[in-house]
Amino acid sequence: MSDQRIAVIGAGILGARITRELLGPRAFGREQTVGVTTVSRRADRLTVLRNSFGNEVQMLSDATGSAQLDADVATVIVARAAGDQFAVAREQLSAGRDVITTSDDPVEVQQLLELGPLAASLGCTLVVGAAFAPGLSCLLASHASALLDRVDEIHVARHGAAGPACAAQRLRALRGTATDWRDGEWLKRPGFSGRELCWFPDPIGARDCYRAALADPFLLVPAFSEVTRVTARIAANRRDRALAPFPIWLPAPSEGGIGAVRVELRGVRDGQREWVVYGVLDRPAVAAAATAAVTALWVTAGGVAPGATGLAGLGATSELLGELALRGVRAAVFEGSEGSSRQKAQRNQ
Repeated sequence: MSDQRIAVIGAGILGARITRELLGPRAFGREQTVGVTTVSRRADRLTVLRNSFGNEVQMLSDATGSAQLDADVATVIVARAAGDQFAVAREQLSAGRDVITTSDDPVEVQQLLELGPLAASLGCTLVVGAAFAPGLSCLLASHASALLDRVDEIHVARHGAAGPACAAQRLRALRGTATDWRDGEWLKRPGFSGRELCWFPDPIGARDCYRAALADPFLLVPAFSEVTRVTARIAANRRDRALAPFPIWLPAPSEGGIGAVRVELRGVRDGQREWVVYGVLDRPAVAAAATAAVTALWVTAGGVAPGATGLAGLGATSELLGELALRGVRAAVFEGSEGSSRQKAQRNQ
């Protein structure tokens, strides 16, 4: 019988996958004994998950917005749509629980980071953006930084979406205003600007990527004190540009296809200019769920400093990437000369 419990608030595509990831028998080389509660505002969704998980997971309805978690819930993962996570995170922090959020909305991510003093005063940990990008992208940047003596630039690009809500957020990001970090200042750039050909792991290959309203820079800059440039882009095509003026329509829930994240670091090693490029190929919902779940398990185990941070500042990069690799989410390093038109080799990390 577990003496601690993790609650997943949100039972959509991402929340359901997070729940499944939490039910594994082992984590970080130890037997897994944490109980799981799934909270949803939709009774029909809870019925579907109850049929899938049976008695392994405690189901809790939040149709009225007043659901109360049991006292043994130590950590909460917020898996609701981006933009709907701040109030939940603040409420759960105030209740004395550690919180893992998955939002990729840049405005909400900044608001969540501002909860750092509250979290620290309560002795709680708030991890912001523990998903695909941001999240896995932050871990890749942190791991790649160990290969350089100094990191000057970080450039993130991503392809794909976890599901309809994520796809809608992607279009909103492309329509929005991007924020780049350059020489100690935040610079605003229009979405769909700054087209750059980025190479992702095969079979995705080369894709045109554009600036967008993304959260990665706000989580990476605090973790890299010497960095002078941080940018983030999304892969897009002519169809995305054509749809930009029209309202966003959400189809029925369906998991997205294969996606990818690419993280490029530029800096200095042994006095020479060097670059390092990491990539991950996976279904965004799968990789995001695994990232959120292993982060929650790590935080629940204890020993994490209180306050608010992204994954690059959590101080557990190797442990989290190692556990993710055991769960099938593996990074690859791109090898070749800078500016090469193709990926010369990959090796699993």
